[in-house]
Amino acid sequence: MRRPLFARMYTRVRPAMDEQGAADHRRRLLTGVQGRVVEIGAGDGGNFAHYPTDVTSVLAVEPEPYLRAQAQRQAASAPVPVEVVEGTADHLPAPDASADAVVVSLVLCSVPDQAKALAEVRRVLRPGGELRFYEHVAAAPDRTLATVQRISDATLWPLFAGGCHTHRDTAAAITAAGFEIEELDQFEFPPDHKSPASPHILGRARVKS
Repeated sequence: MRRPLFARMYTRVRPAMDEQGAADHRRRLLTGVQGRVVEIGAGDGGNFAHYPTDVTSVLAVEPEPYLRAQAQRQAASAPVPVEVVEGTADHLPAPDASADAVVVSLVLCSVPDQAKALAEVRRVLRPGGELRFYEHVAAAPDRTLATVQRISDATLWPLFAGGCHTHRDTAAAITAAGFEIEELDQFEFPPDHKSPASPHILGRARVKS
C-alpha cells in the first residue's frame, strides 16, 4: 500500500505533534504493557521509544513502504526487541492467540473496515489479552464539528491524509467487536487548535468473558 506523499508528510509532522503533547499520550498508551505485543499501523515507529522493558517483543505491522523503512531505523534503537513487517490490519501476519497485547495508535481512522481489523485483533490476542488504543474520533456532542467531519470525510480529507476518516465512532466499534472497554479518556488534541481530527480517545479494552 503506497502513499508516498502522505508518508513523507507524516514523518515531518509526527515529531512536531510529539512535542505538542502526543509523546505524553504515547507513553500513557503503553504504560504497563507486558509480554508479546502486536502493533498495527506502526507508521514511522513513533511509539517504539515508549515501550516499557516488561515488553518481551513487538511485531510492528506497517503496509506503507517508506514508513516501514523509517520504522526499521527506529527499531534499531528501541528499548525492546522490535520486528517491523509488512502487513495490513485486516490480515495480520501473526498466529492465533499469540499476543499479550495489541496496540493501535492513530490507525483505526484509516483502515478500510474497522470491524475486520478488530476481528483480527481478537484473533491474535491470547485469552485475557489487552487492546490498547489511541485514536482520533467522531465529535460528540459538538454537532458543528461533527458536520465538518462528515463533509471532510466525503471530500478531500481522506485523499490528503492517507485514507483517514475523522467521523468514526471508534469506541463503539471496539465494543461492537466484542471488547469491554476498561479505561477510556476523552480529550482534544492539540488542546489549543480545533480541527476535524481534534477529538481523541485513549484507553484499554479486553475481550468480553
